[in-house]
Amino acid sequence: MAGPIAFIALTAPHITRRLARSAQPLLLLSGAMGALLLTTADLATQQTEMFRGLPVGILTLAIGGAYLGMLLVAEWRKKP
Repeated sequence: MAGPIAFIALTAPHITRRLARSAQPLLLLSGAMGALLLTTADLATQQTEMFRGLPVGILTLAIGGAYLGMLLVAEWRKKP
């Protein structure tokens, strides 16, 4: 029952590869990036007045969905 938190598993490897500028999958860095994203989303929902009371899954869904959408648009524009 992870729900939208699964978006972290989809976005973390892509963010890591872009930051490291590597074509290879970086397993340890992807795990660290996923932990950082989830911790940041959790702290934002607990400490930020704007997100207070919002389930962390909704925030990770918004972050992951927005990033995957941007990634799809960027890949779509690359192809002629």
